[in-house]
Amino acid sequence: MTTRTDPDARGDLPLWTGIARQTDYWWTVYKRTWRSSVVSSFLAPLFYVVAMGVILGGFIEGDPDQLEGASSYLAFVVPGLIAAHAMQTAVGETTYPVMGLIKWQKVYDSMLATPLQVSHLVGATLGFVLFRLVTTCAVFTAVLAPFGVYASWWGPFLAFLAQVLTGMAFAGLVYGFTARLQSESAFGLLFRLGVFPLFLFSGAFFPVDNLGAVGSWVARLTPLWHGVNLSRMFALDNVTWWLAGVNVAVLLVLCVVGWSWSVTGLRKRLVS
Repeated sequence: MTTRTDPDARGDLPLWTGIARQTDYWWTVYKRTWRSSVVSSFLAPLFYVVAMGVILGGFIEGDPDQLEGASSYLAFVVPGLIAAHAMQTAVGETTYPVMGLIKWQKVYDSMLATPLQVSHLVGATLGFVLFRLVTTCAVFTAVLAPFGVYASWWGPFLAFLAQVLTGMAFAGLVYGFTARLQSESAFGLLFRLGVFPLFLFSGAFFPVDNLGAVGSWVARLTPLWHGVNLSRMFALDNVTWWLAGVNVAVLLVLCVVGWSWSVTGLRKRLVS
């Protein structure tokens, strides 16, 4: 751990100003790395949607009573898969990349030698994650809209916001987790015991009621279920508004908790 005086104690640089001063750095990072993210962020998930929703979905009867109001399995699976992919994108951007900024490249150390403060570093990094989520989810929404998976004109827009919110809820939590790690070896457990089970059992592929009484309620307690459910309700124009309010509230609370968890974790890691 690097020992230094806490720059946040001065409080002499507004949060948004500090974040804005890092725009050139993050834009340069994106220009140098966007090609490597094309397959993982766009092509592979799109092929996954086609395989699961179009090919496999052709063998599944589109019963709205069994698919939460969806007229086809494709319409059922797409909103959930985009929300799940938003989670995966957020986790991917806040694990190894953040560890690199802290431990390997020491970029954060050099930034803290300037008037930038810990909250500025967290805000700019999460802002970059937000940018990645917006671009990724927007491309998916635009590409899949002609397939008839949205039941209203406003559905894609609200579903898109739900998907981005889902990603940001995970971004802050995982950032705080990464900031507290001394070794990247724990990421394997995060992916195997956290991300992968959530991806499979949070309602992206099948209604959680199929898990039984206990399993369905366990699934509903997971953050990803709230994002998947919200995205799907908006996409299918089958909204239970009180439940949508609960989903939004849970995700917003997780965003706030994640922000605090991230800032305190990075401050403990880099500042005495």
